[in-house]
Amino acid sequence: MRPQSLMFSFLGIYALDRRTAIYSGSVIDVFARLGVSEEAVRSTLARMVKRNLLERHRRGRKMYFALTPHAAEVLEDGRRRVWETGAVNRDWDGTWTVVGFSLPDSRRSTRHDLRSRLVWGGFGLLQSGLWIAPGTKDVTELLASLDHASPDNASLDLADHVTVLTARAFKPTEAADLVRKAFDIEQIAARYRAFLTRWDASPPLPEEPDDLARQLLLHTDWLQLVRQDPHLPAEHLPGDWPAIRAEQVFQTLARDYQQRAAETAAAVLDTLAL
Repeated sequence: MRPQSLMFSFLGIYALDRRTAIYSGSVIDVFARLGVSEEAVRSTLARMVKRNLLERHRRGRKMYFALTPHAAEVLEDGRRRVWETGAVNRDWDGTWTVVGFSLPDSRRSTRHDLRSRLVWGGFGLLQSGLWIAPGTKDVTELLASLDHASPDNASLDLADHVTVLTARAFKPTEAADLVRKAFDIEQIAARYRAFLTRWDASPPLPEEPDDLARQLLLHTDWLQLVRQDPHLPAEHLPGDWPAIRAEQVFQTLARDYQQRAAETAAAVLDTLAL
């Protein structure tokens, strides 16, 4: 796992909703449990400062790191995906968000970034230039994040090149066909099966030093899964869809690890009240 992915899990559990900054040395101690080097931790913290995700607070010779408002928004979105949205979409109302766009060749980089954000936002490519996602998606927010991430594209008004609609499937088109055409169902299922292979064991990851390490690995694995999952309607997925069992395993283990991991973290982390 990338150190930054683990860092997001760590901060989401031990920094979000807390008016505190965390001493870099204690972060290094936590990540040593996961086999992450001190150099990698310091590099990750520095990059996150540059990306406006963390801010530094010095006290004496110690450097502490706290979340920025931007980071809190990112982590809150992750928490919603994990605990509220879930892995199985049982409440689909039959609508699709449809996005079409056409960008000039001079904006290939923007086109690539837009495609990446559509995939990240749960969209699948139905046909050339036409993307779909189940339910209602806030594409305005997605476009705004693209402009924020690519200041050099400020002169291009993406809204002039993107069309967003909501739609429903009508005969001869079936919703199940749209799911099959626009999304790689087998690849999504394979990711959940890989999660189950790792975590649906008794006990999982016995080689890890403690439940704090297992907690961070578990949350990182799961968040990466649900962020890549387009949240397709359950009624159009196989009856043995592995996300159902995977979600049960995640929630059970997350509860099991919570108290012991928190006790270990309390003994290790040096925090500064803000």
